[in-house]
Amino acid sequence: MTTYQELIAQKAELDRLQAELAKQIAETLRNERAGVISQIKTMMAEHGLTAADLASGKPGRPPKIGIAEPGTIRKVAAKYCDKDTGESWSGRGLKPKWLTAALENGRALAEFAV
Repeated sequence: MTTYQELIAQKAELDRLQAELAKQIAETLRNERAGVISQIKTMMAEHGLTAADLASGKPGRPPKIGIAEPGTIRKVAAKYCDKDTGESWSGRGLKPKWLTAALENGRALAEFAV
């Protein structure tokens, strides 16, 4: 029958082996990661890719200038502007109150065209 002292010694040995294996696993993963990074860098250089190409979502193509990133809102150029007040409207959505009021007062939409 196994004594308590022997069980303690076995546990200490198993703990030591567990720590040693964890260290080996971490080292192996670190080496594999370094190899993968090296392969990726080599492939990117061969194909003329940059980190920006990876972020664009389209391999091998740089992101288009002026195109908003997904999830962002970009402003649309104004199509109509009141030169007196500086207020503007893109022509999308509901007409703003300033333009509706001006049209009701007999002004033409063409007067506000940019």
